[in-house]
Amino acid sequence: MNVGKILSDLLESSGFAGLFQNGGWQNAVMIVIACVLLYLGIVKKFEPLLLVGIAFGCLLVNVSYFMNLTEADALYHPNLWNAFLDPANPAYHSYGTILKEGGFLDILYIGVKLGLYPSLIFMGVGAMTDFGPLIARPSSLILGAAAQFGVFFAFFGANFLGFTGAQAASIGIIGGADGPTAIYLTTKLAPELLGAIAIAAYSYMALIPMIQPPIMKLMTTKKERTVVMTQARAVSKTEKIIFPIVVTIFCVLLLPSTAPLIGCLMLGNLWRECGVTERLSDTVQNALMNIITVFLGISVGATMAGTSFLTAQTLYIVVLGLLAFCFSTVGGLAVGKIMYKVSGGKINPLIGSAGVSAVPMAARVSQIEGQKANPRNFLLMHAMGPNVAGVIGSAIAAGFLLSVFGG
Repeated sequence: MNVGKILSDLLESSGFAGLFQNGGWQNAVMIVIACVLLYLGIVKKFEPLLLVGIAFGCLLVNVSYFMNLTEADALYHPNLWNAFLDPANPAYHSYGTILKEGGFLDILYIGVKLGLYPSLIFMGVGAMTDFGPLIARPSSLILGAAAQFGVFFAFFGANFLGFTGAQAASIGIIGGADGPTAIYLTTKLAPELLGAIAIAAYSYMALIPMIQPPIMKLMTTKKERTVVMTQARAVSKTEKIIFPIVVTIFCVLLLPSTAPLIGCLMLGNLWRECGVTERLSDTVQNALMNIITVFLGISVGATMAGTSFLTAQTLYIVVLGLLAFCFSTVGGLAVGKIMYKVSGGKINPLIGSAGVSAVPMAARVSQIEGQKANPRNFLLMHAMGPNVAGVIGSAIAAGFLLSVFGG
């Protein structure tokens, strides 16, 4: 028995040998990036519920490329999905092909490609959201709309850098500060960019407490930040029940492509508010939300294979995503300052920064900055109005972009 030969054959057939073959270094780099993302999610608590799953999905897909030195054993197959999306490959235009030839992560990714996971996440968000502050102060809708400015700024920036219209739309939606919406739109328009866009969206959402305060201080005066807003009116139960029904009818008739996101968001909220479906509301908020978060995170991470992620496009997306977040904050604050003037100094412009749809993080940042300027300031509930309006606004922006570029 030649022990040396056995050990040599074992090493050559192991995944470690793949580090030095067929571009294996790219997958090795992505394994390092996955470990960094795990550190950020676990230690730094950057959106851990999704970032840990995304990072581990990235780890799995890149480690799997070293199995027996062949892609056939990989857990996710970009080439298979590329063929699925290619009009010249009609034989692959079936999810049955994915189920038959795909790996574990390919099968989970079907839920992303169909838009199932983001829509169900929206259902959970709706069940957890109180639209009372928005109903009490409908002008919050203006702030939520203004905070979508970054979406279109990044869209034109991406076009300038040479991205296609569909790709630019997917990059722009990062400015809406809504991860599920970004994932939903990207899977429809530019699935090849999903990994980079998801990472950018969720990373910057986690960094909102760092990104927004300098912009808030730059764009507002000390006098504006000290404004104490009066308590909003009480909202009746009837209003809260009617609201999701009316919004669904209006938004879906205006932009039918928003139906999956807006419909699920408002159905979840109706279950919360109607008073006769507590069990369903609880299930959607907890069990279903957790299950879908698991599937969504791992599936999105699976798209971060080294060969497709380590490109100049990814760097552009990261930079454009940051600019989108900044300019969305600028848009909300600018309109907040206008409302401050129009109201005779009764509206604190800081609540405009909460128009991005990172609920409730952006509203908390408005509260913190308001209290720094004036300890008697309690802006949280006032900021929740623009904050939840931003959720609706980002879904409408995504629906608009999908109707224009969805073909």
